[in-house]
Order: sequence, then C-alpha cells, then structure tokens
Amino acid sequence: MIAHRGASGFLPEHTLAAYAAAIELGADFIEPDLVMTRDGVLVARHENEIGATTDVASRPEFAARRATKTVDGEPVTGWFTEDFTLAELKTLRAKERIPKLRPGNARFDGQYQVPTFEEVLQFARTLGVGVYPETKHPSYFAVRGLAMEEPLVKALHAHGFHGRGARAFIQSFEVGNLKQLARLTEVPLVQLLSDQGRPWDDTRSYAELATPAGLKEIATYARGIGPHKNLMIPRLADGSLGAPTSLVRDAHAAGLVVHGWTFRAENQFLPREFRAAGPPPAFGDMAGELKRFLGLGMDGFFTDHPSPELKKLPQ
Repeated sequence: MIAHRGASGFLPEHTLAAYAAAIELGADFIEPDLVMTRDGVLVARHENEIGATTDVASRPEFAARRATKTVDGEPVTGWFTEDFTLAELKTLRAKERIPKLRPGNARFDGQYQVPTFEEVLQFARTLGVGVYPETKHPSYFAVRGLAMEEPLVKALHAHGFHGRGARAFIQSFEVGNLKQLARLTEVPLVQLLSDQGRPWDDTRSYAELATPAGLKEIATYARGIGPHKNLMIPRLADGSLGAPTSLVRDAHAAGLVVHGWTFRAENQFLPREFRAAGPPPAFGDMAGELKRFLGLGMDGFFTDHPSPELKKLPQ
C-alpha cells in the first residue's frame, strides 16, 4: 500500500503531517513527488508550479515571481520552485490542492511547511516505512542546470536506501531519466504509464510501452511498471468497469511488478458500480474497486486514502 503524496485524502498533500497520517494508517510506502529549488534542493511538491499547493499567491513579496513557462510542451502560469531558494520556500505554507472536493483538508491550510526530500527520508527512516519518490519533469530541470538524478541517489544512499533489496522504489513518467538512474543505483525503478499520451522524452506512446514488446524493453532498466488503472481495466462509456486487459499478465511474464494508480474513495473517482449515494464528497466502495484489480494479480497500489482495512484485502 503506497500512500499517494501521503494520506492526501485526509490532509494537504506532500506535508509531513500527511506522511505521518499515512504511516499511522498502515502504509508500506510514502510517495513524495520531487522538484528542484533554484539552489538545487529536492523538495516534495506535486508540480514545480506551487500556486495551487502553497499560499505563495497571497505573499506580496513574491508577486513579481509569477510567470508563464512551458513545461513539457504545455504553457503553465504561476510560481515555480526553480525560481525560489529553499529558504524562501520555507517561508511558504502548504494548502489543499482541491479544496472544493476535499473541504475538510482545507482546514489545515497554512499549518505546514514544504518539506525537503532530506526531511522526508529522515522521517521515513525514523518511523520505519519505505519511500517511493517520483521525479517530476526531470528533462525540464536538467536543461536548467538542475538535474535531479545524482542528488536523488545520493540522498537515498545516505539514508540507507540502497541496493536491490532497498525498501524504496524510484518512479518516473520519463524513460531516459530511469535509464540514467539505472546506471547510478540498484534501487528498484518503476516506469510510470499513463492511459494517454507519451513520455516527454520518448517517441513511443504509453500504449506502445504497455505492449509485450514494450514491457520487455522496460524490464532491461526497471523492476516494475506503475500503470494508470484504465490500462488494466478500462472504463466503459457509462463509467463502469469493462473487461480486463492482459497488461498485468504480460508485465509479470516480462518479470515486472505492477503498482497501479490512483485509488481514491470519493465518488468522483470511482467506477459507477462502486459509487455511493449522497452529495459530494461522498465516499464509495474503494475497497470493492481494489478487489477487482488485486484479483488480476496487481502487486501494489497507490491510494489517497490508506486504511488498515485495505491491507486485509485478498491479493
């Protein structure tokens, strides 16, 4: 059970409080998304644009930092971690990214700092849980002189997360990033697969990577795949689950583990047959949905709502 950005269904994501709650709820791993500061420090944020996850927009001293940048081919307007030193980021406070859907989380706005990867690693090691970092936009950062591969590996190794048996995985949507990491560390790597588009640094689509031939190639540099749920069981037009694909079986045949994403309890994210009655943000039967995917042989899962009960599901 991998706590997606911590227990992000209950507390603002990528805060030490969210990670602590996830550990208390039985998560095996906590997942920090990693981006870089101007002075080359890895910090935990969902994206390098931080207007949605911090109070930076309300800080007049940083108003002039608002900018429009092209990130992986898409224009993005806001405030960006690479324009802030760590000391400046530490003056900001985290806030709930989707407050309309998770109004309960918004009551914690302003209480928590942006954690560094170093702080997350110290936290994980002290509390005895695994770490599952994701490199966000590694090509984007590399061309700005802020390559994250070596700092990431150095930090993991320094905290005892090294070797094939490390209680850690490193994940990325990019391909070259993982191939470079494979030359730097034996920590298991995971190729993330979306249900649409392609890796920013590769000409092949994610659908092509999810074929038996693509999976065989992934197995030359990675230990597993992290597929979007729709690649394992597609959604039908009415929002219900369709027939399973062969992806889990094909991945296992290639020697890869499968960690699916992302399982969330709110009706908005659930297949039609697992939704509950009631106005948003009503929780449906996420455990029921998970049983369907675990029944395919999925080896692990990312969830915003870790729970002790989920660890008791048949696998």
